[in-house]
Amino acid sequence: MEKEKGLSTFERYLSVWVALCILVGIGIGWLFPAFPAALKKAEVAHVSIPVAILIWLMIYPMMAQIEFSRIVEAGKRPKGLALTLTVNWAIKPFTMAGISALFLFVLFKHWIPPELAREYYAGAVLLGAAPCTAMVFVWSYLSRGDPAYTLIQVSVNDLVLILLYAPIVKGLLGLSRIYVPYDTVLLSVVLYVVIPLALGYATRRYFISRRGEEWFESIFLRRLRPVTIGGLLLTLVILFSYQGEKIIQNPAHIFLIAVPLAIQTFLIFALGYGAAWLLKVPHPVAAPAAQIGASNFFELAVAVAISLFGLESGAALSTVVGVLEEVPIMLTLVWIANRTKPWFARFSAPAEGRV
Repeated sequence: MEKEKGLSTFERYLSVWVALCILVGIGIGWLFPAFPAALKKAEVAHVSIPVAILIWLMIYPMMAQIEFSRIVEAGKRPKGLALTLTVNWAIKPFTMAGISALFLFVLFKHWIPPELAREYYAGAVLLGAAPCTAMVFVWSYLSRGDPAYTLIQVSVNDLVLILLYAPIVKGLLGLSRIYVPYDTVLLSVVLYVVIPLALGYATRRYFISRRGEEWFESIFLRRLRPVTIGGLLLTLVILFSYQGEKIIQNPAHIFLIAVPLAIQTFLIFALGYGAAWLLKVPHPVAAPAAQIGASNFFELAVAVAISLFGLESGAALSTVVGVLEEVPIMLTLVWIANRTKPWFARFSAPAEGRV
């Protein structure tokens, strides 16, 4: 990670704090179930407002980096966008279905009853067909991704999701029809893209006009970094508190569901990141391009699982397991992307962070 340049002691031990927050979250959910129950009431269109606020705090620092003049420039470089669209829509849903079927129906058949395995599989498919909308901004920020290009990648994937999510899920699950909660999709786009983007733009214009671009880039944005890390850790506590009781009561099935989901995440990242290297995509574009497919639009997957199969179904549990393991795994992938940045040096643009 650029010689861990600019990292505080706290940030260097981020993996330790992540592990502690996971344990704290599980403990809260188990010992104080009223706490996550109260938070769950603060939902609009299946989107948790407390979690949305924390994700917003994580996204805002990256949005403040975006120079709007560079969005048009980034749009003229289609290679990274074509890569993420190919991985997310022509590969990811089908590898998720194949890997999940192999583990849940074959390798784990002695531990999971067939009916429950089918529900777990359905939840995995719902995750696999929903590339990330919100958290990818965080992963891109932590791996020094190009903010303008990441915005384009996420926006185009959201448009494709509206068109293809239902047909892909119906085909893979053999359903005659599927209800897609478009209010969840639209609210998530507003919360995770529109609002932080508008505030980031306003902040950038205000401070550059008052203090200058050098102060804004070198001091203000640097001071925002703890906001991202703090929001990330608090999000972990809340997410794991939601399912703390289930994790304690049924750790075996949680683990069995997590195995194929984890393999899928690493596989999709490897395919996207490796293809970016072969295509000579600069690292600030390659990292977020691979991360979008590796992470998931979990609000949508959870909402659809609940509407199709019920709140207490195996499908809903499967999508929640995907949420729980995503942050630790994606932080690992961020670490890999930062460590392998020199591999992309020969085809990166001269200016750091530029496409």
